[in-house]
Amino acid sequence: MNLRKLAATAAIALGLIALHATPAAAANILTNPGFESALSGWTCSATAAAQAVSQPVHGGTKALQATPAGNDYARCAQTVTVKPSTTYQLSAWVQGNYIFLGATGSGIDVSTWGAPGGQWQQLKTSFTTGAGVTSVTVYVNGWYGQGAYYADDVVLDGPGGTPDTQAPTVPGSPAVGGATNSSLTVTWSASTDNSGSIAAYEVSRDNAAPTAVTGTSYTATGLSANTTYGFRVRACDAAGNCSAYTASVSGKTTNDTTPPTGDIRYAPYIDITMNTPSLAGAAAATGVKNYTLAFVLGDSTGCNPAWGGVIPLADSRIINDVKALQAQGGQVVVASGGAQGPYLEHNCGTTATLLAAYKKVLDTVGTNQLDVDVEASIDVNKVNSALKQLQAERGTVVRYTLRVQAQDYGLDPFSVQILQDAAAKGLNVIVNPMVMDFGYTGNWGDAMVSAAQATLGQMKGVWPSKTDAQLKRLLGVTPMIGKNDTGQTTTQADARKLRDWANTNHIGFVGFWSAGRDNGGCPNGSVSPTCSGIAQSAYEFTGIFKGFTG
Repeated sequence: MNLRKLAATAAIALGLIALHATPAAAANILTNPGFESALSGWTCSATAAAQAVSQPVHGGTKALQATPAGNDYARCAQTVTVKPSTTYQLSAWVQGNYIFLGATGSGIDVSTWGAPGGQWQQLKTSFTTGAGVTSVTVYVNGWYGQGAYYADDVVLDGPGGTPDTQAPTVPGSPAVGGATNSSLTVTWSASTDNSGSIAAYEVSRDNAAPTAVTGTSYTATGLSANTTYGFRVRACDAAGNCSAYTASVSGKTTNDTTPPTGDIRYAPYIDITMNTPSLAGAAAATGVKNYTLAFVLGDSTGCNPAWGGVIPLADSRIINDVKALQAQGGQVVVASGGAQGPYLEHNCGTTATLLAAYKKVLDTVGTNQLDVDVEASIDVNKVNSALKQLQAERGTVVRYTLRVQAQDYGLDPFSVQILQDAAAKGLNVIVNPMVMDFGYTGNWGDAMVSAAQATLGQMKGVWPSKTDAQLKRLLGVTPMIGKNDTGQTTTQADARKLRDWANTNHIGFVGFWSAGRDNGGCPNGSVSPTCSGIAQSAYEFTGIFKGFTG
């Protein structure tokens, strides 16, 4: 027997066994992923009180501790170079309440979250870089009011890339137009970059700190009437390289004291899939001539708008009723989404198809007012991109109707993310919290007011440059009259309390759910789509909220 050959064969076999038995380690391209070197490689927000601590830890001897303060989420982030057209896996071990893990970059906006309390939980997500993308920013953060959070063993699994050091070209042909009393719109032509994509454009107003936008236009809001403002624009790529600024261009706001055309301050919701009440009939009975039509959804074919997902958009009963209302001088807002799908925002797979669906709805009904009611998960980037383009092309008034989490908390975290993305894109929205179906203590009327006030505080975090008065004009409230479907009851006294608060604070919008329930048909405490469930006269709540003067 050839012992030398036998030994060599055995060595090869053992090597193959080892090769198949040992799993490949994650190719983590993050710097200091376990915070063993304190915060080296990470950038944390100024008020995060971030530090590396020895307890609790998931692996090694240290972990990140950060504490949200005020309207700050205590974000810690790290930008890394990556390869284009490559899939990456992102994970981290976390403890605490409402911890978010995500990554942003050119064409990339992914996140996941958990609330594991005092136990370690691994959060995981993934993304694929686009052609020309050479860097991403990985982040972890908490949520304000939720106390300290901990993170450890953050992994970005995938190949590293070659650093990009070349800046994009300077944007071309900047111009200012679209003047109103409080806004100006800046436009420019696109830049180019060696990586193949522009991560963001930065717009500086009067040499102040820039605002980042993703398109080639930006609407500056909250401006003073009859005032000239100057703007400069530069382009930045995913690696953080920025071009020089354009030359400054200026524009002047108008000084028109006439209210905007089509301004709607009060519009009760009406379930337009039901035959009664009719729009024209309700208007004749109450003198209230503006209504929000609920809900337009995707039909069985997908991205085709239909009332309730089943009634054709151009249904003669509905369109004739709308025309009869408009003949009386009334207006309508179209609401999409709601408590049940299928959402257009889900069925329409791209920004372009969703934009086309929105246009079809508005054109068929004859309005330029859109209410997006979000009570389920949506692709925030896709929806806000479509709404931004719609608003840029048509000046469409966009209202976001959103869930309230608690009376002293305001909107739920996902709703706040929607607004943050809208603000980043320069999308102007009315924020309309549904002051219904949330946990509370004490008086229900006071709880609805408290939820509205808490929402204002959240809006200040989203739009910190706006004054309190400006934020209030961007706020709406929508209660559910009578018996709510989770046990609360909005009485006439509660409605008056909310209306009076709205008047005192000069908010921007009041609605309620719904005109079809505003009657005394079932004063037995039941919850029904056709009656309020409490003793009342016909259209009594419509009359109460009619006293809202804005």
